[in-house]
Amino acid sequence: MVSASDLTRGAATATQVVPGRGLAYTVLGTPVDVERILEAVSGHLAEARDLELTVIIDDIEPLLAEHGPGAVNELLDGLRVRLDSCRSTVVIGCSLTERAAPSVASVFDPAADVDRIDHSVVAPLDRLREADPTTFGYLRRHWTEARAGIEQCERNYPQAKQIHAALFEPETTPRTLGTALSGLVTLGVLNTWSETVGPTRYDLTAYRPVRMWAVGAALAVDGDDGSLDD
Repeated sequence: MVSASDLTRGAATATQVVPGRGLAYTVLGTPVDVERILEAVSGHLAEARDLELTVIIDDIEPLLAEHGPGAVNELLDGLRVRLDSCRSTVVIGCSLTERAAPSVASVFDPAADVDRIDHSVVAPLDRLREADPTTFGYLRRHWTEARAGIEQCERNYPQAKQIHAALFEPETTPRTLGTALSGLVTLGVLNTWSETVGPTRYDLTAYRPVRMWAVGAALAVDGDDGSLDD
């Protein structure tokens, strides 16, 4: 276990090993940077080449918020290099705080990198599932296309068919995409534009990409039993 915190007093590095060598606990003094963390981790790997390792990083939020995505990617790339010869799994915890949230999407893909999410959007998703299972079903299946359409559409107040036109070889139709978009409106990811009497127009100026990331992550880890991991 490596504790890297700017709150640690002193610049020295101290390590304690429990009896049986089942756990080593290292405390890094200030200043803490990525290279010092990697050196500390590497120091514990020399005698563990034949073991199945699980490396747990929790919580990466301070590094992400204070030093940006570049520092996190540097840490992850360094771990990959150092763990290349080991049978290893890396588990990363990241609090989705206001200061870190804008950077999370640039580091972690909600569809591929998230195994569990604890976020306020989970409860509205469960309510949507119960109240409107059809909309929930379309959203769960097509949220990635909905996100892509929103982010690629150049209009501020488009209809569903105009958002659909921004997609390349979509699986959705304008109708099914519109159903998924209505689910995102219910979840507070974007708004509808009220100043229209025709087909629904979506207010993309109100789009909340961080909330979209959280919705996607929650849907990606949606359990086979129909419940959302939270």
